[in-house]
Amino acid sequence: MQLDKLVTFHKALADPTRIRILAVLANGPLHGQALAGKMGVTAPTITHHMAKLREAGAVYERRDKNTIYFYLHEANMKRQSQAILNLLAKAKDESIDELQDDISVAEQRRESMAQEALQVIRSFITPDGKLKQIPAQRKKKLFVFEHMVRGLERGRKYQEKEINEYIKTFHEDFATIRREFVMNQYMYRENGIYELNPEELWAKP
Repeated sequence: MQLDKLVTFHKALADPTRIRILAVLANGPLHGQALAGKMGVTAPTITHHMAKLREAGAVYERRDKNTIYFYLHEANMKRQSQAILNLLAKAKDESIDELQDDISVAEQRRESMAQEALQVIRSFITPDGKLKQIPAQRKKKLFVFEHMVRGLERGRKYQEKEINEYIKTFHEDFATIRREFVMNQYMYRENGIYELNPEELWAKP
């Protein structure tokens, strides 16, 4: 198993709410609204946690008409839980250099992405913070949007007018960018109120 996947799996489980979700699903599949009711949390909170658990391979989903049910992925849970023990057993027989190489590759990948994002921001954002134009390429667009939403406050509820005014400090086409914020899951919208989603839900370049 790749080191990145192993780390993702254990990071996903390093949260009490996610452990509780897995315990509930151990008794059978449930849809999101039912999970929210059992857990005493909001539907967006369930969406956030399920995204992490799904990414880690701890759960999977199936659609029944218009309803999505979440299932505990027991086989994958066992396989990924065993992987750390296999890694330790392998380390007894082989050089630790192989593990270090995996870590270095992952770090280089993250550094490369950060450098690419910085170059895009410098190309599309003027020194006074204005967006020259909305990038046509999706990857560049997401780099720019992520830069923009990081200026918003986590946990704060915004009226649509407030979001429009915030976006206009970057670019005049606030309607297009506001829709992109929602479409790419940077923000959650309900009844005209906008709120930042957890970063884990944001579209990735």
